[in-house]
Amino acid sequence: MGISDLLLLGSEQDPNSERGVSCDGTLPAASDPQLVARAIAARSSLGDRAMVLGHHYQRDEVINFADIRGDSFKLAQAAADNNKAEFIFFCGVHFMAESADILTSPNQTVILPDLAAGCSMADMATASQVQDCWQVLEKLGVAKQTIPITYMNSSAAIKAFTGKNNGAVCTSSNAARAMKWAFEKADKILFLPDQHLGRNTAVLSLGLSLSDCVVFNPWKSNGGLTDDQIKNAKVILWRGHCSVHGRFSIQNINDIRAKLSGVKVLVHPECQHEVVSNADVVGSTEMIIKTVEQSPAGSKWAIGTELNLVQRLANENLDKQIVFLDKTVCYCSTMNRIDLPHLVWAMESLVSGQVVNQIKVKTEVATYAKVALERMLALP
Repeated sequence: MGISDLLLLGSEQDPNSERGVSCDGTLPAASDPQLVARAIAARSSLGDRAMVLGHHYQRDEVINFADIRGDSFKLAQAAADNNKAEFIFFCGVHFMAESADILTSPNQTVILPDLAAGCSMADMATASQVQDCWQVLEKLGVAKQTIPITYMNSSAAIKAFTGKNNGAVCTSSNAARAMKWAFEKADKILFLPDQHLGRNTAVLSLGLSLSDCVVFNPWKSNGGLTDDQIKNAKVILWRGHCSVHGRFSIQNINDIRAKLSGVKVLVHPECQHEVVSNADVVGSTEMIIKTVEQSPAGSKWAIGTELNLVQRLANENLDKQIVFLDKTVCYCSTMNRIDLPHLVWAMESLVSGQVVNQIKVKTEVATYAKVALERMLALP
């Protein structure tokens, strides 16, 4: 394993993982006073032939043009459910657009306005690294007793690996169901690629102990574990994390509680275990939104998730006091690569008859990845 296994977003390619490449073409200037008008005109010209999907973490200038906003899986489902739209502009990151391509029909085209919009977590598990890990499990004789569960935030290649090896995809809202399903079929779980979601689900939802979980480091021999550690573990966690959610700390919680009386801390399960364990409410992106929206006027919330979403919740729920959990500004930098100039460029290109930045998953990869996705949809 060498440095070539690393994917540097926006530079070169790793065909075994997400592809982060530069956007070719001339972008409108962000300062163009006609930019919004151009976006409106292009969107109007495309009509029902196109659909714009916006992830909750997108900046407002992009969300304003979204036909549907949601988390990664909700948007992929929305694309699959709309068979009228020939073109899907996916304003999210690469793995989300891949999932949309897998779930939509062959006559639909998925477009990612900036191909450099990747996901650092997804890139922490390349296909070659995961295959190396599986070979370690095979060598130790435990692979047949192990079911892989991969988080939605993973490349199509990792989803395909999961499908090939009898596993399933999960989201942050159904991770517990997916892990219970896996334990009914095997003794162990290989959880990819987010160690925090895997640990929090195993311990807080399934009742396992922290000692039942080990972390497999793909950059170390044998994952940095002894043979016995791997054999005795119930959950093998991949050494990956979300660059946004992983930064929240117990100190953030202590500071906000000392500063704001009566505040409730609401965090995403991708946060570190001690943060999740000390929060008042833990939930997926969709649950975070519903929790705030359904809370009574005057409620105080300190939210540990991406800043664009927190700011939007604050602006849309003016009868509540909503603050960002961390005092340091933290956007999802790769998600923010999708901006209005890129969206305008992609839409205007299509109006002129040119399809740019199409996301197309290879047939074999898509086939096995879809198996893993369908297993998730069939979870009890």
